[in-house]
Amino acid sequence: MATEPQKPEVMPFRSFRLSLRFIAPLALVLVLFAYVVVPLVGNMTLRWFTRDLDTRSQMLASALQEPLQEYVPQKSQRRITQLFDRSVQQDGRLYALAFCDPGGTLLYKTVAYPTAALGCHMAEEGRELRQTLVDLPEGKVHVTESPVNREAEYLGKLILVHDMSFIERRSSEAQKYVIALFALLAVVISLITVFVAHISWRGWIHAMKGILRRDVVTRSQANTPPELRPLVGDLRALLHEYNVERRVEEHSPQMWTPEKLRSLLHDELAGDEIIVVSNREPYIHHRTAEGVEVRRPASGLVTAVEPVMRACSGTWIAHGAGSADRETVDLNDRVAVPPKRPSYTLRRVWLSKEEEQGYYYGFANEGLWPLCHIAHVRPVFRTADWEYYVTVNQRFADAVIAEAHTDDPIVLVQDYHFALVPRMVREKLPRATIIMFWHIPWPNPESFGICPWREEILEGLLGSTLLGFHTPFHCKNFIETVDRYLETRIEHEASTITYGGDVTQVEPYPISIAWPEGDLPSIAECYRSVRHELGVGEKHLLALGVDRLDYTKGILERFQAVERMLEMHPALIGRFSLVQIAAPSRSSLDEYQNFESRVRMLAQRINKRFGSENYEPILLKIQHYESDQVVRYYRAAEVCVVTSLHDGMNLVAKEYIAAREDERGVLVLSQFTGAARELHEALIINPYHIEQGADALYRALTMPELEQRDRMRAMRSLVRDFNVYRWAGRMLLDAARLRRREQIRARIHAYNRKSLRRVV
Repeated sequence: MATEPQKPEVMPFRSFRLSLRFIAPLALVLVLFAYVVVPLVGNMTLRWFTRDLDTRSQMLASALQEPLQEYVPQKSQRRITQLFDRSVQQDGRLYALAFCDPGGTLLYKTVAYPTAALGCHMAEEGRELRQTLVDLPEGKVHVTESPVNREAEYLGKLILVHDMSFIERRSSEAQKYVIALFALLAVVISLITVFVAHISWRGWIHAMKGILRRDVVTRSQANTPPELRPLVGDLRALLHEYNVERRVEEHSPQMWTPEKLRSLLHDELAGDEIIVVSNREPYIHHRTAEGVEVRRPASGLVTAVEPVMRACSGTWIAHGAGSADRETVDLNDRVAVPPKRPSYTLRRVWLSKEEEQGYYYGFANEGLWPLCHIAHVRPVFRTADWEYYVTVNQRFADAVIAEAHTDDPIVLVQDYHFALVPRMVREKLPRATIIMFWHIPWPNPESFGICPWREEILEGLLGSTLLGFHTPFHCKNFIETVDRYLETRIEHEASTITYGGDVTQVEPYPISIAWPEGDLPSIAECYRSVRHELGVGEKHLLALGVDRLDYTKGILERFQAVERMLEMHPALIGRFSLVQIAAPSRSSLDEYQNFESRVRMLAQRINKRFGSENYEPILLKIQHYESDQVVRYYRAAEVCVVTSLHDGMNLVAKEYIAAREDERGVLVLSQFTGAARELHEALIINPYHIEQGADALYRALTMPELEQRDRMRAMRSLVRDFNVYRWAGRMLLDAARLRRREQIRARIHAYNRKSLRRVV
């Protein structure tokens, strides 16, 4: 009887030993088979891709024959350089191009061409197509030499260098997959054997059905049966690989959404966090009698960047200026925003009154703002303001460094308040990808030369990886300014500036808005309710201006155009009003106080001249309006008037267009805005020409409905497709491309240093 309890233990152990007798030989066979197959797979993969590169090289060499036959005899270096650079950009696998004359002298090449390693590759004259593989210190490359002949004359040879690192990666991946396949096969077969010995067929079939239904794959790893976890991991990897490839292939310009932006960050930038730096915060907490109130400031920058941050879930660093801002942050000066549905972190930086006065009101807004806008207001530069500007820029740069979780963050620095931040961050985080976007115009070199610290500002901006402006004209002005005041290497065709070993790409990125989503009040409801609030009749014609109370917005010129229109068309008196929403801005500065007084006085004079007891042609609203209130006015007004004297973009024009799904309404737009370079269907005017403004306003008020629809439909299509997510996505794609280029340049530089040490 004593031996009876041992029988249940002996049988499983014996069964396990029997299983091992089957598993061990099987595993040995699979290992030997894998040892033979894996090298074969690697060799086959290498041969396949090498043949593919042979074909691609022949096709590209044939395509370049004709232009080279024309350019080489002309010795047109510029055209050949453009041809080579364009070919490298279009072919993602093409590493470099070069051209050698019949004597073996290297005449033309791209920047990445490894001259020290290849030169003209072979000393003898090559009159036949030759293709070889060459080992460089940074990796193996595929070299094709193709003769270039013009009729019977041998002009030289074209050398094409393709990067084979992708072949090595794919070959390595293929070998890993084969090994993983055999390992998985061994594990699966072993599991089947063990399951047959120890588990009933019903349990096994149930588990396999679970995999086919995908509920095993989608459940957490902790709930997955241990014996199935290797299979689950492979399935997850395959699904992830499929999703990545599918997202990369989606390249429709009309599909830029928050989801696509997140996908871009994940695929192109490895999901790195985004850190935004701006002076103005996207949400301000104010203390009121009813408690703490959250407001969004009247700022084109906030309007554009805030939707991007919602999509990216990063960190926004800004000056905390609200009366209740300190009460709402945690111990690290952070608060989650938006308040109702938090999706990113707001990190607040505190400034003293003296710092804010010197850095913001002083240097930034009494100096740089009028300097860049050329709005007939003299810039003021004080040494004390500059010192505060440097101090505050350093504080924000320190905040970026503190918030960065890696040494390679993506930092978006916003606007003229932080011209020094890119260089300061670069000194501490040399591997950071820094994108600086300048939201206001950039003046010509003569105008910018007024600034006493012009070199320091330019050096700060050239710490950026990518420097963006609204228009190509502003980019051109900046490059010419750098050329005038700094010793740099400028590649005008590539739009790059090299300074202190750092390369900055300068590109235009026209900013836009997020296309509105969700339920909005109907056009008819807005039409009636707004007129009721204003105390005018339902058939009263309304024009709308929405601006900060700033001397660059052309508000005085707008009022004068209204006055002139009423003089020319007195039938509109009593039937038309301009609603001017003017958010107070920088009211502590004398220039802005004087400007507000002039605006009020002009509005009073015009109202006194044309108004009556129950009628005012100009309805001046100097107060802050929330975005939903402004949208109601957009949807109620027949005309939106944008008369900026000088503006980077002006998003009010695009907001008005996006709000009009009825395809009605007319946009009167200043030619001095960046938006005028995109919205050609608007009525474009010179705001300084008062009669022209008056004529355009009258034409807008009397425009036939069919013409309104045609114009508005075209502009809505453009604003919808080229939205703020496309703006951000283009910058991030370019940043990713520059990052890859910098990695290649670093490898070539390392190789050149090794070669130099060998020579020495």
